[in-house]
Amino acid sequence: MTPLVELARAMFAAAVAAVQPGVLLRRASFLPRGFEFAGQVFCPAGKLHLVALGKAAPGLADAFLRRSERQPDSVFVLAPDDAPTPTRVAAWTRYARHPVPDARGACATRELLQHLATTADDDGVVLLLSGGSSSLLAEPLPGFDLAQVELMTAALLETGALIRDLNMVRRHVLAGAGGRLALACRAPMMTLVVSDVPGDDLAIVGSGPTTADASTCADAGAVVRRYQLEERLPALATFLSSDAADSRPESVQPGDRRLQHSFVHLLGCSRDALGAAARVAEDAGLRTAVLTTTLHGEATSVGGALAALAQALTSGEAAAVLAAGETTVAVCGAGHGGRNLELALAAACGLAGIPERCILAAGSDGVDGSAPAAGAVVDGATLARGLAAGRNAAAALANNDSWGFFKDLPDAIMTGPTGANVADLAFVLAAGGVPPFLALEARSAQRLPVLGGTTSGTTRTSRSPQGRR
Repeated sequence: MTPLVELARAMFAAAVAAVQPGVLLRRASFLPRGFEFAGQVFCPAGKLHLVALGKAAPGLADAFLRRSERQPDSVFVLAPDDAPTPTRVAAWTRYARHPVPDARGACATRELLQHLATTADDDGVVLLLSGGSSSLLAEPLPGFDLAQVELMTAALLETGALIRDLNMVRRHVLAGAGGRLALACRAPMMTLVVSDVPGDDLAIVGSGPTTADASTCADAGAVVRRYQLEERLPALATFLSSDAADSRPESVQPGDRRLQHSFVHLLGCSRDALGAAARVAEDAGLRTAVLTTTLHGEATSVGGALAALAQALTSGEAAAVLAAGETTVAVCGAGHGGRNLELALAAACGLAGIPERCILAAGSDGVDGSAPAAGAVVDGATLARGLAAGRNAAAALANNDSWGFFKDLPDAIMTGPTGANVADLAFVLAAGGVPPFLALEARSAQRLPVLGGTTSGTTRTSRSPQGRR
């Protein structure tokens, strides 16, 4: 493995460490009766209730309980089955399936809605919200059923729907989405959000359970038509149609006075992760720049574009270009993998035989679609390593079988669920100088070297669906 690849892995590790729940919650100041965040003091005179939802929920709840001077009167945690769960919060944690929901999520949602309805006006609810909550809050609105929610989710994922489109539909069919969780609560709510969506739109994270929603059922219906799913999802199309408008409540619209007691703040996002990764790269002598935090598009196309960018980086100058976001995969094959692995494999095809370049693509949550990997880091020798193992990259891409290609190769990034979730990360690295690239493949890096360049002028600028959310 080359020093450049080792550096990319070190950057990813630093990025994930920077957005761990315990790190992010240091941004809150804890007080004897509550806490302060972003200049807002939250110290309810009545009871204090703690709710944590999503992939980072157990870690967030644990970090809150460790730091809070006031222990909550109730704790409710809902997380995916594989979420790392500290012992402190295990007794309060419910689990449900992700990304396609199940009955456990619907049952937990009903329990949460009922619990919030019992709160008093002088109580306070702290909601720690992270990505993955949309599939966990699975209880549908009256007139729709759980089987249709499952079918809808799987269909939109398989067609490669954007997260903003998928969650727009969810906000109009789920009982806890689109501001409805806040409406169910009599007490004031303070929501701290760990964003996993491009652009950090808080109405999209977790389908905005405590946030106003500017979209309408008509907008959600347009999403169904855009992905040509009317015939596959007739019950959904009917539920969202104008004919059902009189019996179907809209999500909570902006300006709705019922949300006056709901306060929502961003706790952490992909920029925090990219900043930590950039510092590692800079310490190794690379100039760094942030390309975007809204990376999107078909994974194979984005992978090819990043490979072209890697080739275009100036020869002799060590550089790292960083990005975050979420690509999509339109599943047409029978293989296994995820959007990060597919992006990385497409990038490897573009880098074949090219020295002093590598590209990393991985999910900050440590999970990528139906694969056990978080993603992969590839370079000019990746395709050769695969070929030596009897694997064909083009065939794997055609069959959506990126995991079939990367399985057991050193390129795969195996972290397991990280307990963090701030979108997918992608790094493009180019080394300075002209070291013998293939010879370096056989060496193990003793100590990460400075790869050339200077820091002057640095700028910080249905099987399991492969597009997990």
